[in-house]
Amino acid sequence: MDDTDARGIAVRNDVCAGTAGEGTERGGARADTSETGPEVHGPTGERLEAAVLSGGPADGVRLRLAGRPGVLQVSRPCPAENAPDGMRIAALYLYRRDLKVKTEPLRYGFDGASP
Repeated sequence: MDDTDARGIAVRNDVCAGTAGEGTERGGARADTSETGPEVHGPTGERLEAAVLSGGPADGVRLRLAGRPGVLQVSRPCPAENAPDGMRIAALYLYRRDLKVKTEPLRYGFDGASP
């Protein structure tokens, strides 16, 4: 699933459910309209938690996700000249979960050393 913000950054992760605080249906989940709203559950009933990306090109992006994944992949489409049909090029950025943060919003920091 892709969530894209105004900067054209797509947060890619199968456990993502949309941007926190939107109050809209995204990925089969209902996002809260406030920080203290009711618990949010994904399409299969799993509890979704608020998270924020810190640093890098997606700094400040907020989302909801399930299962506390260790790594999130963020991509930004790149224009390509003469690319074969169906080929898409994207710049990839990795964000790793800050294990010191135990409560919401979970924090994912930019990993500038990852390819």
